[in-house]
Amino acid sequence: MPDPPDSLPAHADWPELVGKVRARTPARLLVGRSGAAYRTATQIELREAHAAARDAVRAELDLSVHLGEEFAKQWDIFEVCTQAATKEEYLLRPHLGRRFSGVSRLDLLRNCSRNNHLQIAIGDGLSVTAVTAHVPPLLPLLHEGARTRAWSFGRIPVIRHCRVGILNDIGEILAPEVAVLLIGERPGLATAESLSAYMAYRPQKTDTDANRNLVSNIHLRGVQPHDAARRILNLAQQMMSLGTSGCQLSEEWPLANGSVPAAGTGAECQAAKRIGSRVL
Repeated sequence: MPDPPDSLPAHADWPELVGKVRARTPARLLVGRSGAAYRTATQIELREAHAAARDAVRAELDLSVHLGEEFAKQWDIFEVCTQAATKEEYLLRPHLGRRFSGVSRLDLLRNCSRNNHLQIAIGDGLSVTAVTAHVPPLLPLLHEGARTRAWSFGRIPVIRHCRVGILNDIGEILAPEVAVLLIGERPGLATAESLSAYMAYRPQKTDTDANRNLVSNIHLRGVQPHDAARRILNLAQQMMSLGTSGCQLSEEWPLANGSVPAAGTGAECQAAKRIGSRVL
C-alpha cells in the first residue's frame, strides 16, 4: 500500500484497513511521512519512547518504591545484590551481574530454604519499569499455580544489578529443582516495559543459554500475565518430568482449558516451539 498523502491530517482519516494493521502491532507501520521525514507526531512519539527506554535502563531498583512496601511485606521479599556495586559498573562490566556479592550469598543462605521445587527470583535487568509494571500481577498467579501443584516455593529475593547468568549462582546456593528469574528485558522503541522469565532445571555454574528456557515479551501488548504464568508453570512441570531444560526441551502450549496435551499427539502439539534466549 502506498504511503498516505502528505496532506493527510490524522491517522483517524486513514482507510479502515490501515487502522486494523496498526492495531495488531506496536511497530510503527504505515505512519505516513512529510516529504522525506516522519510526521511531527511520529517524531515526538519516537523521542518519548527513546527517553522511556533510557529511563528504564538507568533507574536504580528500590524495593519499597518500585514494588511497594505492602507488596514486599505480603510476599516476604528481601533484597540482595550482585558483584556490580553500581548501575554504571553493571552496564560496563556485564560479568559482574552474573554472580552474587559475598554478603548477598550469605543473605540467601540465611533467608532462603534449599531444595525447593520452585525458586523464583526477581531481577532488575535492563528495565526496572518492566519489574514495576508486571511482577505484581504475575507473582500471585505463579504462587497459586505452584500451590495447586503441591510444589514447595522458596522465599523470593529481589536482585539488584542482575543478569540472566545469576541463575547459575541461584542453583549453586539454593539447589532448587526449577529456578525462575523474572527480569526486565532490554527496552526497545516499541515498549520499555517488557519482562522476561528465564528458567533452568537444577542450574549449575557451568550452564549456558543452551541450558535455559525463556518466556519473553510479557507486557500489555505482548504476553499477558495470566498466559505467562500458565506457560511458566507448564514449562516447570515439563522440566521436572523430563529432568532437563534448555534446547532439549520443546514448549507444549496449554489448551484453552489449561490442560496440556500428551507429548506428540494432537494438533496442539504441532504448534510446540523451541524456546531460545537472549543474553542480558
